[in-house]
Amino acid sequence: MAFGKTRGDLIFDFFNVLLLVLFSVTILVPFLNQITISLSPARRLEGLGMRIFPTEVTFTAYRRVLEYPGLYSGYLNTILRTVVGTTMATLTMTAMAYPLSKRTFILRHLWTSLLVFVMFFSGGLIPSYLLMRNLGLIDTRWALILPILVSPFTVFIIRNFMMSLPVSLEESLRIDGAHDITIFFRLVLPLSKPVIAVVVLWTAVGHWNAWFDSMIYIIDPEKQVVQIILREILTSQELLRDLLDDAAILAMMEEEEGIYIIPESLKAAMLMVVTVPILCVYPFLQRHFVKGIMLGSLRG
Repeated sequence: MAFGKTRGDLIFDFFNVLLLVLFSVTILVPFLNQITISLSPARRLEGLGMRIFPTEVTFTAYRRVLEYPGLYSGYLNTILRTVVGTTMATLTMTAMAYPLSKRTFILRHLWTSLLVFVMFFSGGLIPSYLLMRNLGLIDTRWALILPILVSPFTVFIIRNFMMSLPVSLEESLRIDGAHDITIFFRLVLPLSKPVIAVVVLWTAVGHWNAWFDSMIYIIDPEKQVVQIILREILTSQELLRDLLDDAAILAMMEEEEGIYIIPESLKAAMLMVVTVPILCVYPFLQRHFVKGIMLGSLRG
């Protein structure tokens, strides 16, 4: 057998690859179909069905979406939330995981047990809202960052990864007179780049896609994230009419330079405008992602 693999290994690899290919197709085909709808004029969408490549391309729907006045403030709020929230969460969770990875840490099992408890149990929506109100965080951007600053599951992933680091490297720095803060920033963090890449990706995607907390805690429309803007456009016929500049029948649509626009094109274009930026982050973190999540999940 090739590379010493048994027939059972080859059969497993075949079905594993087949399952992953089918799973990838179920993700890629709807995504490519939405791209096709966003780029296709109305006359090409009639009877189009499921297509992954457009037969005619127009960017009219994208121009209309980008002209929407609330889009850019939503984008700014989402980018600010993602950058600040991801940075603070990464620093907080790595700083929390470092002492928990040391067997000599006092009450290590107690703090670990508390993390496990809050990972499965929470106060619920109403107590969370009352807490935000009592802290004076309602209608502030901190209400979107502080409640999800720490993810217990992610802390365990980081802790397990740090437990796999060679103890001899830390001991050599201690011999040279380094204290825990120096060891953390000069040794542990540089060696933890794979798991930090995992944390950054998970946290950034979570902040980018979050909308429910913004709907609950944020009152000022100027502070709403882009996901709320997307939700309003997708669910509001009035906003669709505003984007289409058509005060009559929505199904008829207007004609711009001989190209018709329909709600489906606008919805698909809006989805692409909101989704594509966060997808561009993954290639920069991909080479660390697999190593970080594997090492972070194996060590107990």
